[in-house]
Amino acid sequence: MGGLKTLFKQTFIYGLATVLPRMLSFLLVRLHTDANVLKTVADYGVVSLIYSYFVLFNVILAYGMETAFFRFFNKDDKKTVIGTSTVSLILSSLVFFVLAFLFQNQISTLVDIKVDYINLVIWILLFDALVIIPFAWLRANAKPIRYALIKILNVAINLGLNLFFLLWLENLAEKSNFFASIYKPNFEVNYIFIANLIASGITLILMLPFYFKIKYKFNVRLWKNMLKYAFPILIAGVAFSINETFDRILLNNLLPQSIAKTQIGMYSACYKLALFMTLFATAYRLGIEPFFFSHAKTANPQKNYAKILEFFVALGALILLCVVVFADVLKVIFIGDSAYWEAMWIVPVLLLASFCLGIYHNLSVWYKITDRTKFGAYISIAGALVTLIINVAFIPSYGYKASAVATLAAYAIMMLLSFYFGKKYYPIPYNLKKISLYLSLSIVFSALSFYQFRTNYIVGVSLLIVFLTVIWFSEKKQIQQLLKR
Repeated sequence: MGGLKTLFKQTFIYGLATVLPRMLSFLLVRLHTDANVLKTVADYGVVSLIYSYFVLFNVILAYGMETAFFRFFNKDDKKTVIGTSTVSLILSSLVFFVLAFLFQNQISTLVDIKVDYINLVIWILLFDALVIIPFAWLRANAKPIRYALIKILNVAINLGLNLFFLLWLENLAEKSNFFASIYKPNFEVNYIFIANLIASGITLILMLPFYFKIKYKFNVRLWKNMLKYAFPILIAGVAFSINETFDRILLNNLLPQSIAKTQIGMYSACYKLALFMTLFATAYRLGIEPFFFSHAKTANPQKNYAKILEFFVALGALILLCVVVFADVLKVIFIGDSAYWEAMWIVPVLLLASFCLGIYHNLSVWYKITDRTKFGAYISIAGALVTLIINVAFIPSYGYKASAVATLAAYAIMMLLSFYFGKKYYPIPYNLKKISLYLSLSIVFSALSFYQFRTNYIVGVSLLIVFLTVIWFSEKKQIQQLLKR
């Protein structure tokens, strides 16, 4: 239980670093979906479309180096690993920056996004790429508090500037020549990305001490080995970005332009409610990834890995049911305009999809530990193909509903494939009976609550109590031990 105790401590802190910023970002959803801020649902669709490209290019600019850093940090000379990975990312980021600026007009035409937005995006991507290794170094050296504080500060600055630009600047401009000089009417989308740029720039400044304290040892042999390890991670990341956000891009290209941005706006706003599951899964992943590598050579690590997945499924199933039961309460809190609520049908589907993705990340320990990262790429490619096929086939008829179902199908298939291959190459004694019970009960109860008794909270809360009772009696001993520790 000692290893699990450390895991849960780190997961709690990393959870704060993930949950608190995302909770603050929920306020941005509320702000951006306010009809007095972004005037139409389509405007929010434009913002969501741009952030879809952000996800893809963040993956490309990281090219798996973060995961490679963790892998080689624990098996090679640490200073050389730090120096090699840092130099690699600095050079690649600068090459991207120069090329992107040279061809920004062509990029604007290709993706159908205004060139002034592209200009801001290029700077943000550069700043974000330059803090990848510094943040990885904090995690590898067990400095979760500093990691959390900087992450939270980034989003707090972003939120504060969004409030300033979108709510207060216009009024201030009427009273002051200084504020009048920086205010532009109908500039809301630009202001959103300017706020992001400033926040990313400040984050980079806070991480600059890392660049002055390290030794820039660049080992070509190590670099090649890291790239070899990282390349499948890159492919898997690109495939993941297709699963996660490419549906917005497809909606924009496969639906009539008269409704495309509006559908993207509704879909993206309601998609945010699934972030409750994503927050939990991401916090858990940030805690377990270093744990997986550091405990790989301990006696019988598979036993701990099995227990970790069991806890994850129990907690994830509980979150799934809670969010579904109270989905209509949450939409009023986090989505500012009822014009977006038409897409609420997708919320249970996307919550379950995020749950399957979280299980997949837990199952993926086998190919990371055994250096078979190519399987991560194969599995993610399979998921991406499912995403593309379903979206392309059904978006013209079913719009964003097809995108939601495609996301669930992709992550469910990735989860099953990872379990199948893991059983073959790195058997872990998962308690399938208990895991299946939690998963099936949460799905059935969620479907009943949302699609049959959606406005009946007596039924929903009763189902939640039943599920909590099942978890308590199944995990009573483990829960009591964790609480004592």
